[in-house]
Amino acid sequence: MAGRKQFDVDEALRRAMLVFWRWGYSEASIDRLTEGTGLGRGSLYGTFGDKGALFRKSLLRYAQIYQPQYERAMAGPHAGPSAVVAAYLQVSLARIADPEVPDGCLLTMSAAQLPALDVESQALVRTSIDGLRTRLEQAFRAAGVAGEEAAGLALSTLATNKSLAILSRAGFSNDDLATVAARASSA
Repeated sequence: MAGRKQFDVDEALRRAMLVFWRWGYSEASIDRLTEGTGLGRGSLYGTFGDKGALFRKSLLRYAQIYQPQYERAMAGPHAGPSAVVAAYLQVSLARIADPEVPDGCLLTMSAAQLPALDVESQALVRTSIDGLRTRLEQAFRAAGVAGEEAAGLALSTLATNKSLAILSRAGFSNDDLATVAARASSA
């Protein structure tokens, strides 16, 4: 049985994602990754490649978990732009309130550390954020918002989402975050 994995690769990737989420790319040392995944260096490198490759796989795993939730929230139909904002931010608030995951958002943490990332990882982070913005703009258009206003609302909602992630990392309460989301969806 030489070469057969003696561990759950999917679970190891989930744990690596949590390490990157908690610490960010820069502080997610190989020691933290081996401790967090329960794998030795050889198994970690042999299974996932270098730190950059593991990081990208972790971002893709994060997207697999949360993108469908955002897609359902934006699918509508929505009575108007406020309903789009409320539905989108509710997904963020639910993720932030989940005690099983670190505070904040892996994508937001990654964007804040963009200069530390390799070019391929930078592109993945930017593409992921751009995809959210595009999907938000489509949801606003479907809710009856036209042209530049839909684009502006999408950008503003995305910025509010990222702000919620930062505030949660800074220790703001779930009630405070809900207040921010409610104000954003009533504007």
